[in-house]
Amino acid sequence: MLYGSVMKTTAKIIAIGNSKGIRLPKQIIDELELEGTVEVETRGREVILRSPRDPHEGWEASAITMHKNDEDNLLLDELPASSWDESEWSW
Repeated sequence: MLYGSVMKTTAKIIAIGNSKGIRLPKQIIDELELEGTVEVETRGREVILRSPRDPHEGWEASAITMHKNDEDNLLLDELPASSWDESEWSW
């Protein structure tokens, strides 16, 4: 099965200690490459599970693209010195 495809199945709600949960079929676990922890989101009457993403995912590719497009320049050449810089910071 490919990402974006739809699989429908049913699952029973089971007791897990003081909580409740469902068992996901191995096929779903394997297809979505779930392991360890998952992100859980609710949207209306839907529950959405997904693999947690690295918050920096895609940054390297974006930085390379920005460099190729000459978009990785500093916005300010130099910040003006403050009294804190002069009295508290040693260079």
